[in-house]
Order: sequence, then structure tokens, then C-alpha cells
Amino acid sequence: MFDFVVVGAGASGCVLANRLSADPSVTVVLIEAGPSDDHPNFQVPVAGGKFFKTRYDWDFDTHQEWHLGGRRIYLPQARVLGGGTSVNGGAYVRGNRADFDEWGQPGWDFDGMLPYFRRSEDNERGEDEFHGVGGPLRVSDGRTGNPSSAAFTAAAIEAGYGHNPDFNGATQDGFGAFQVTQRDGRRASTASEFLRPVLHRPNLTVETDLEVHRVLVENGKAVGIVGNRLDELVEIRAGREVIISAGTYNSPKILMHSGIGPADHLRAFGLPVVVDQPEVGRHLQDHPHVWLSFGHDRPVSLLAAGEPQHAERYERDASGFLTSGGPETGGFVTTTGDAPDLQFICMPLMISDGFLSPPSRHALSFGASVAKPRTRGNVTLFSPEPTAKPKIVQNYLADPEDLAMAVEGVRISLELSRQVALKPYTLDAIAAPASDTEADLLAFTRRNVLTGHHPVGTCGMGRVVDAQLRVLGIESLRVVDASVMPTIVRGNTNAPVIAIAEKAADLILHSTTTRKI
Repeated sequence: MFDFVVVGAGASGCVLANRLSADPSVTVVLIEAGPSDDHPNFQVPVAGGKFFKTRYDWDFDTHQEWHLGGRRIYLPQARVLGGGTSVNGGAYVRGNRADFDEWGQPGWDFDGMLPYFRRSEDNERGEDEFHGVGGPLRVSDGRTGNPSSAAFTAAAIEAGYGHNPDFNGATQDGFGAFQVTQRDGRRASTASEFLRPVLHRPNLTVETDLEVHRVLVENGKAVGIVGNRLDELVEIRAGREVIISAGTYNSPKILMHSGIGPADHLRAFGLPVVVDQPEVGRHLQDHPHVWLSFGHDRPVSLLAAGEPQHAERYERDASGFLTSGGPETGGFVTTTGDAPDLQFICMPLMISDGFLSPPSRHALSFGASVAKPRTRGNVTLFSPEPTAKPKIVQNYLADPEDLAMAVEGVRISLELSRQVALKPYTLDAIAAPASDTEADLLAFTRRNVLTGHHPVGTCGMGRVVDAQLRVLGIESLRVVDASVMPTIVRGNTNAPVIAIAEKAADLILHSTTTRKI
């Protein structure tokens, strides 16, 4: 028996474990389906992609995407302490003020969220109106010094776009370098920054390699979980609350296996219906992204990261190629309206086979995500067996406006590739449209769309949970992760999820409904 049972030790779960266990009068258990993050590569930013399709990855993919010719797209999802923060590119981007304001949820507008962004942050640039210092999460300037990534920013400025030194400052538009979640050149995951420093607390327990199957519900109240470790069923009881932080794909899956979801869908699999909640698993959103890759002959791509001189530099002063998480520079472009509708990312490496084949030559890759897609997908069940993977349909580019915006992103990427600043790094096209005609741009876009790695929305506020993140229709059960976002943010989702967890911890600890029984 614990006061709080937190399911999922990713971007949100590790934050919750830290903040909730800061109260010595409560007990907290944090449950992770995957193993610990002890492998040394979890500390090295450039090594994140090494964990794709390993035991540290849920290895999801989409169902057939009919608007992309029936393609199935790989959806890596970390299965390890720290979750995505242990393997991601590390770009620290919060999103746009308009994103939070449009949620329409009390306390969740940008002004309500900014204190939580600042509280979590320890920014090496210091404190100002938008940034904090002294928080657990180290936010740093990049240390790679890669000339090809810098050339991408120079090319954007050459093409007439503005320079932006801080995407989390007063304005988001423009191009520049991403700040990253690193501490002295090492990866700063929520496991390393929020969890490990408090593992000594006697009221905090961490359980790894325990896959949660369902929430135990008795008389309309969540009272614990049932999971599996090494084919042994494990039951853990909660005296106050169960908090699901399993991510946008797994959180709705756990709810449905607990009898909370669309009644007809649950009955089709012989699952009991505890609460008929048709919105569980719906409104899935992600950033569809299209990469262009260009080959060059300079030894400055991440293909060279394993060479001895780069390892020596990393060991000597924690700088250079091994500090690259992939995304180094990028930018935001507003084509219509008052907020960006495209996010550009540049990485100094060849992207092959959707990141599933190793680079074979030096290259530079860049491209754009549709920052505010209109398309919605869904997460449903494949099977009543709780270990079965969920059925994920993204519906990428189903909305004509999303398709048009993705094509515009490819068009601008081609424009940038032709600037003088990028000439040394765009000697020949590895992956690019045959021409800038509409037909070629459209065909290339449909063939090359990949996930932006930012799924949200399947347990959205105002639909599945309320503004306190409490699951509608069930007592003592909350969801705290990217799935609660009503709509996607313009930017990477790592920083917003951490801030959501920071705010959720306050809501939970201050709630009058979480008194011990």
C-alpha cells in the first residue's frame, strides 16, 4: 500500500515522483515497464538512436496510413526510466503562448504555465522574465560547434528569415540554435535530474520491469493497479490516488483495459465497462515531419562521431560531436495567422530509412513539421490481451490544409538548400524532391512524412480528464502526461510535459480529495 501509485517513469512520472515525495508524510511508488537507465549510452546525447527497436523501446508503429499510400510509420517510444527524455534529441522548446491560451482550461493558459516552466528550469544563461535558475532541469546551450548546423541558420537569414536566439523568449519566429536539456554535455533526463537525486528518500519506491495492465476500480474509485513482472501478476494498492503517466499511446490503452473507454469497443473484446467514455483514445495529434538530406564531403557529420578524436574531446571537456542529440539548429515560420505554422529542424547527419538504417556518408538533413496540424487520429485496442500493442492510426495529412502546409515546408526547405551558406553541405541530393513543381513536391511529401515524435491528446482535458487532470467518472484517478493536452503545441513536447507534471503535483498535493483513508 502506497499513498500515490504513479504508472510510468517518463517525462512526467519522474517529476511527479520527485515533487510528491518531497512531502515526507506521504508514500509514493513509481512504476516503470522497462528497465533502469544504467546503460552508459543514456548519458551520451548522440547515442539516443542506438536504443531504437531494443528492449528499451515499445517499438510501436502506425496502422496503415491511407493518406500516405498505405505506409506504416515507425513510432519509437522509450521503455526505460526517464522515458523519452532518456533517448530524445533534447531540444528545449516550450511552444507558443497561443497554444496554451487556446486550451480554454482554467489555470492552463500561458501565464498560468510560465511559473512551472521557470520552476523546473536551471538555465545556464541565467534568470529572466521567461527563464528560471535553480530548478532540477539543466537547460544549456549546445556544445557541438558543428559548422554545418550553423550554416543552416546562416542560410535561413540569407533567405530573409529573422534570427532568433531564444525560441522560449518573447517571440518564437526566426531561426537559430536550440537550447538543450544537458548538464555539462551529458544528457539531462528527468531520471537523472528529478529522480536520481531523491532516490534516498525513504518514502519513495521505484519499481522497474513491471508492466501495468489495468487500474483496479472498486465502487467507482481507483484503488490500485495490476501488472506483470516476469510472468508474475503484481498488485499494488493506492491509499490516495493512482496517477497514469504512461504516455499518449499507453495511457488510453491502460484506461481501456481498466474498463474506462468507448463501451462498444470494450464490449467487442469482452472487457467490462466501468465508465462509458467515448473520448478515450481519440483526438490523437502529432507533428508530421518531412526530412530532406544532402550529401557533402566534409567530415563534420555525426557519421564521424565515433572517431577517437571526438571521444577524446568529449572525455576532455564534454563538448563536440558526442554532445549532439541530433537537432542542433532550426526555426519557426509563420505563413498565415499570428503564430508559427511550420517548425524547421536541422541535424548534421544522413537520415536513411526513417532513422532505421545507419548513415553511409557525410550529410546534412533538415526539414519542417506542420506545427499545428488539423488532422486527428486515434488509439484503440487490437486485443483483450493487456500485453498486446495498441492500434495507432495517425491519419497524417488527412486534412487538405495539413497537406498544403507540409508541402510548403518542403518548398521552403528546398529554398534554404540553395542558399550560398549551405553550398558546401548540399553537394548532391540524397532525399529531395525531383523539382519544385507542385506535383513533385506533393509526391515527395507523401512518400517521406515521418512522425515528429510528439504524440498528444488521447486523454485530453475537457474530454477525458478535467482541469485538475482527474479522470471523469472515476474517483482518485488522474492522467498526467502529453495525452492530456487538448491540442498540440507549436514545438517539441518534452518541456511542456515536464511543466504539466510540475503543475499536476501542486494540484494533487493541494487537493482536498486526496486525504488518506
